[in-house]
Amino acid sequence: MSKSLSKTACLLALACLAACGGEAEDQSGTDSLRVVTTTGMIADLAGRIAGPHAAVEALMGPGVDPHLYKASESAVRKLSEADLVLYNGLHLEGKMGDILVKMARRRPVVAVSESVPDERLREPPEFAGQYDPHIWFDVALWAETIDSILAAFVELDPDHADEFTRRADELRSELDELDAWVGRRIAELPEDRRILVTAHDAFGYFGQRYGVQVVGLQGISTLAEAGLQDVERVVDLVVDRQIRAVFVESSVPQRSVEAVQVACRDRGHEVVIGGQLFSDAMGAPGTPEGTYAGMVRHNVNTIVNSLQ
Repeated sequence: MSKSLSKTACLLALACLAACGGEAEDQSGTDSLRVVTTTGMIADLAGRIAGPHAAVEALMGPGVDPHLYKASESAVRKLSEADLVLYNGLHLEGKMGDILVKMARRRPVVAVSESVPDERLREPPEFAGQYDPHIWFDVALWAETIDSILAAFVELDPDHADEFTRRADELRSELDELDAWVGRRIAELPEDRRILVTAHDAFGYFGQRYGVQVVGLQGISTLAEAGLQDVERVVDLVVDRQIRAVFVESSVPQRSVEAVQVACRDRGHEVVIGGQLFSDAMGAPGTPEGTYAGMVRHNVNTIVNSLQ
């Protein structure tokens, strides 16, 4: 099973770029690398590792659903002008597949998920033999993607390899601390309350890592909307388990979750919307939720505070 467009093609693109003497020399000199990522989560990691030696831009901003994202003409232009393109892989950016394949013929295009071992990936039976792409919700797993990003920067700009490596090591340490913090916060919830009901099944890795039962109205992808049977399935669970709160997501319409709330009320059980979680996109730039660590902390605090 392929985890990305083509790992071989990406490596060849990196090698070809490094072999082009004059161009490679310019990129590893005083000029910053131009890096374009698909999601904000990847941009956050890339910016931390590159420091002042790269200008990093994410195509998908707050509230954008990567499952449904179609690259505009301006987005394609940014990709074509980039020295490096970083994307999640695992079919998260499903509608961008052809564009990324074409870009990989002319410049390094790297799936950050390539450095995650297959045995650590979720392969839900309902996802037709494909891996769950939402790897950033397991903080320890997301830290594995640092290797892919670091290798790309070192290949393109070897003069700053030591600095890239130092920054990557610091970032790993921070994510180790964040991972431990999430575990401690979730442990504050009694086990019978560790049930997370959300708009779509984006939190599977989160549940697997931190011992939370996760129930999504929609499946892993948001391409198909939740139907009446999905709502009834979730309502039965919420009423039977007397779940206190359900959650909406910043990048998914909340009408399905609101339908669950109304149906539960009709059956005599009052459930509140516990808050908005950031699932497939981070918060606005300049806010705590506009960083990966801030997004994780917001989500966990919202979940724990609402279910306690």
